[in-house]
Formats: sequence, C-alpha cells, structure tokens
Amino acid sequence: MKLVFKFITLFCLTLFLSGCGIYSFTGTSIASNIETFQVNYFQNTAALVEPGIERDFKIALEDLIQNQTNLSLVTSNGDLVYEGEITEYRISPTTAQANSTAAQNRLTISVNLRFYDKNEPEEEFEQRFSFFYDYEGSAQLVGAQKDTAHEEIFERLTQDIFNATLAKW
Repeated sequence: MKLVFKFITLFCLTLFLSGCGIYSFTGTSIASNIETFQVNYFQNTAALVEPGIERDFKIALEDLIQNQTNLSLVTSNGDLVYEGEITEYRISPTTAQANSTAAQNRLTISVNLRFYDKNEPEEEFEQRFSFFYDYEGSAQLVGAQKDTAHEEIFERLTQDIFNATLAKW
C-alpha cells in the first residue's frame, strides 16, 4: 500500500511539474524551434515627419520582445522578422472651445507591420497598428510632453504587435 501511494504521488508530482513547463507568464506561444528575431528599419513615410521616431520605435519593439521572451536579437536571418513603415504621425484637435481654439489635441501614430516567420509561413501577416495620446490644447508637444506621448504610444503599439505575433491574442 505504501509503495502504491509513493508511486501515485510521484506520478502526480511529475505530471504537475511538466505542466508548469508549458505555461508562460507573458502568454506567449513560441514554438521550440524559434530562437531568434530581428527588427528591420521602419521607414517613416508619414506626411508629418518627426526626426528619430523610426529609431525610437525600433528600439522600443526590440526591448519589449527581449524583455518578455528568451529570443535572441539578431541583425539578419532571424527566425521571426518584423518590418514595416510608420505611416501616420498626426496632431489633430479633438475638442473645440468657443473661441475657435482646441481644448484638447491628439497625437496619433500608426505603423504598418509585416511579420515573417521562417519556420511557419502560414503565421505571416501584414497589419496596421495605431494608437493616440491626448494632451491639453494650450500645451505644445515639445520636450518632456513629447517624450511622454511617444513613450505611451510606443508602449501600446509594441504590446499590440507582441500580442498579435507572439501571444496570438
């Protein structure tokens, strides 16, 4: 009886521990044969060009993937490839006041992403991602205000891209 109890306990423990190996806290579903990723240059084709935004976006995407996965960043021949264009950088009024001025403005950034999976070509796609940041109409989008806007937008855009490509949400 004691031997049967030990066997059942060992079996359940083995089953439990092997089940934990599949779970991922970030919710990713990355195949075991995928080890590397690369993020190519994102050309800025927006009508309003903000200098350096393409570099900042590329770095934000690389950092997010490195922080949430164990994939290695490479400059060529990656198992997963991210590339595309920044297609929109637009500031527009969202709320008007009686004196024909904006009470609130909105910065919108859109990215057209092409995702390639060397091992599973059926997972490849092209999709547009967009997000915005609202700020006071009397404020200028410069300095710390602009940095905060870019950070918030990049955080959302990169997380949406991560979810669509690696978490399959």
